[in-house]
Amino acid sequence: MAALAIRKVDEGVVFAVKIVPGSNSPTRISGLLGEMLKIKVAAPPEKGKANRCLIDFLAGQLGMEKKAVSIISGKTNPIKSVQILGMSPEVLLRKLNLS
Repeated sequence: MAALAIRKVDEGVVFAVKIVPGSNSPTRISGLLGEMLKIKVAAPPEKGKANRCLIDFLAGQLGMEKKAVSIISGKTNPIKSVQILGMSPEVLLRKLNLS
């Protein structure tokens, strides 16, 4: 069974996300794609809307402020590296219901 690949960094955690923008349903986790988290976002892939939607969604799911969630690579790519400040891998998995 695949598991989300999480890299622990000094400030928190980093993991890969594959987003599917322009979903007709509300933004939601769609499962795992290999070792990446797959998220369908309601926003279209234009002018950073899908990225902002992803950050808003993850901050809400994790109960964190938006400034703790950042896309550190892949801003114009559907596969992104996301950093969450102040969180351990174990807490991340629990809050995303992946543990």
